[in-house]
Amino acid sequence: MNITQDKIDQLNSVVTVKINPEDYKLRVEKAIKDQAKKAKLPGFRPGMVPASHIKKMYGKSILVDEINTMLNDTLTNYIKDNDIEVLGQPLPRVDSAKEFSWDNNDEFEFIYEMGLAPEFSVDFSASDNLTQYKIVVDEETLESRISNLRKSYGKMTNPDVSADNDVLFVDFVQLAVDGSVFEDGIHNKATIRLDQIKDEETKGLLIGIKREDQRVIDIQKAFGSDVAVIAKALKISEEDAESLRSNFQITVSNINRLEEGDLNQEFYDKLFGADAVKSEEEFRAKITEEVEAMMVQNSDQKLQNDLYEFCLKKVQMPLPDEFLKRWLKATNEKLSEDEMQNGYNDFARNLRWTLIENKIIKDNKIEIKYEEVFKTAKARLDAQFRMYSPQPVSEEQLGQYTVQFLQDKENANRIFDEVKAKTVFDHLKTVVTLQQSEISSKEFGELG
Repeated sequence: MNITQDKIDQLNSVVTVKINPEDYKLRVEKAIKDQAKKAKLPGFRPGMVPASHIKKMYGKSILVDEINTMLNDTLTNYIKDNDIEVLGQPLPRVDSAKEFSWDNNDEFEFIYEMGLAPEFSVDFSASDNLTQYKIVVDEETLESRISNLRKSYGKMTNPDVSADNDVLFVDFVQLAVDGSVFEDGIHNKATIRLDQIKDEETKGLLIGIKREDQRVIDIQKAFGSDVAVIAKALKISEEDAESLRSNFQITVSNINRLEEGDLNQEFYDKLFGADAVKSEEEFRAKITEEVEAMMVQNSDQKLQNDLYEFCLKKVQMPLPDEFLKRWLKATNEKLSEDEMQNGYNDFARNLRWTLIENKIIKDNKIEIKYEEVFKTAKARLDAQFRMYSPQPVSEEQLGQYTVQFLQDKENANRIFDEVKAKTVFDHLKTVVTLQQSEISSKEFGELG
């Protein structure tokens, strides 16, 4: 057997594998004998089928299987032994396909294209500056959080007059161009959430309205031409909603309002457990602490995103783009040309980041420990359980669930990638200079 590599350029190479009869004959003969021992064929006792009979019936398919196994093993070992960092997997060159007789005397030659990882350096230092935000919880953000919590435990009322954020129960009636009721037009009972009204003029018409009051609205203007909302309100298709240009008369049948829950001991106990909080002062302190913790997470996520973009911008590297596009098409049969072209840039960005991650881990001898993967998976499962049940899962049960969760390869890979990214970002934070900047939660939200 002979294998050679010809480099086309720094990112592409061609590997040729030549297999002679003496390379595979013994393997094929052994495979035929093994098959004969296992075969169950009419007219023969189990394990007594002659090898010549198996060769006659299945010889070519066994030869094909053995050659494919040899090819895969040879390519894998060659790449490993020569420390070649490939992107994707080697692709057989289509224009090199040859016809073989598959009679155990062929000299086989297979040609593969390989995409190679680029050579690059990762040079981060204290001279690289990024901003790390300390988010200060402003009064508006705090009050908004408190209001949302109070509404979550509030009660529904039916006021006589509508106000902003109410829900109106209405009859929609389609109008003709002259303002009269359009015979055989759209007529439907539905609800209107005032916070969904995009046009301020229309919202002004609907605030202060009473039961049995009527108003005429431009449906497209009211909902900002949101075809999904219009289609749902009128029970029509989104295609019809998109082309609809009629005004509608609405008649209010009822008004719903979610009143905020009272700040009392019953409310505090529902939120935090019995007697954990006993006053409005303690309640506000608790919510402030909760929001501040959320802000720390938001700041960390912002810094992580900024580090990601900074790395991609600083570490420039070419990729074997044409090879990778062919590889994507070859390994995703349902991938259309348009999908591949439109999604390739995102794929290439993620691939570059993976290469940068691997380089940082290798250069700095960073180890991704299973204990950290297990801990992260356990925390994710614990958070999911808490969303659906107030009763915490015991440590023993949670550990068992985590073991089962990580036995799924897809789950394990996802959590491993998450821990890997965090480990790399934590390392980068110790290398670059982080400029501390205090900012209000409102201003932070406007950063984008």
